[in-house]
Amino acid sequence: MPASKQTARHRLPAASAALLSLSLSLSLAAPAFADATPTATPAPSPSSKPSDPPPADMSTVGGARLGRPGTQVNLGSGAPVLPKDVTARSWIVADAESGEVLAAHNAHWKLPPASTLKMLFADTVLPRFPKTDKHKVEVSDLAGIGSGSSMVGIKEGETYSVHDLWLGVFLRSGNDAVHVLSAMNGGVERTVQDMQAHAEELQALDTHVVSPDGYDQKGQVSSAYDLTLIARSGLQNADFREYCSTVRAAFPGETKKSGKGKTSRESFEIQNTNRLLSGDSDVTPYQGIAGVKNGNTSNAGATFTGVAERDGRVLLVTVLNPDKDEHNEVYKETARLFDWGFQAAGKVTPVGMLVLPTGAEATAQPGSTASGTPDGAASAKPVAASSAGKGGSSGIATALAITGGLLVLLAAGVFVVNRRWPLPDLVRRRTRR
Repeated sequence: MPASKQTARHRLPAASAALLSLSLSLSLAAPAFADATPTATPAPSPSSKPSDPPPADMSTVGGARLGRPGTQVNLGSGAPVLPKDVTARSWIVADAESGEVLAAHNAHWKLPPASTLKMLFADTVLPRFPKTDKHKVEVSDLAGIGSGSSMVGIKEGETYSVHDLWLGVFLRSGNDAVHVLSAMNGGVERTVQDMQAHAEELQALDTHVVSPDGYDQKGQVSSAYDLTLIARSGLQNADFREYCSTVRAAFPGETKKSGKGKTSRESFEIQNTNRLLSGDSDVTPYQGIAGVKNGNTSNAGATFTGVAERDGRVLLVTVLNPDKDEHNEVYKETARLFDWGFQAAGKVTPVGMLVLPTGAEATAQPGSTASGTPDGAASAKPVAASSAGKGGSSGIATALAITGGLLVLLAAGVFVVNRRWPLPDLVRRRTRR
């Protein structure tokens, strides 16, 4: 069976939905947040590795509080305290639609991202090739893959569809799939340049790209804040959402001779390594999870950015390098932060904002300045480079043009989408138990 059909069968199932157009205006501005003393005493800052403390002076893109080391949170009346057993060096909890940062810990600390950087690779390259395009892999396409890289099993001389390759990127975090797509994009060096330009367009200014697959390289860094911005942008693209929420799929194998000059090519199953999506012996699939991307290298440790919905609210959580050395710890800490965020939403004063891409204009409303920047937020300086004309995320322009939304009625509840920038058509999907 073709991989595309198998993917449809094994994608996270959603109940049949009735779509109702909503006359909702697209609001890119959000209420102002105070940079004042919290109304309640925050939980102690999670411990960082003492050999490498966070810098005292970090970027203030998104708000001054986000540039401070340690935990930043403004707990209001009835808000739960942050979970005490979160040991990650850096993390962030944000409302994916409004962009409000509910809480953060060393949000702008520049750290190795591992394969979470593949979100930027996808947001940059995915819109450039139709999923039905096919590519025959050459030996040169697979050159330069780092030792010990995660691989999906691509073979030279075989032909793969773009759809197959993106399944390999998102489900198996295949560096071989990344290198093939980079070759299609003009090579690794060109792709790195495109990714860097797109990061600057998104105002992900902590990010420095050296390798498109996130493999450990000297000087390659990002931050919890940047990875959250990147995920938010990528989720505007329907194909991005499809791939990052797919639990398992069939992937083309090697062509073999079957006798009398005939050949056959079977497929094998690949499963998403995002354990909040697929589950594991010690991790249950998280209710409402819809992606996004995990990573793990010896230098970066475990990294993860996830998006989940509950009761009509969509949150993004990024967790980088938990200090606690336990199996699947990055997913366990992410789940605890998701739980806290859903309970705390509406009961905390935001400590910052996820900024808009360069060139995107927010509608000025009460609580925002004339330029559309929320009061107290520090906007980034405009950047000269922009990948918008080079095939950068086309979802941004699409989202900005939308003035309405959809009401998706699911068997598990009612979910309003596209109430605000930037998640059109995102639906809650659940794994089979």
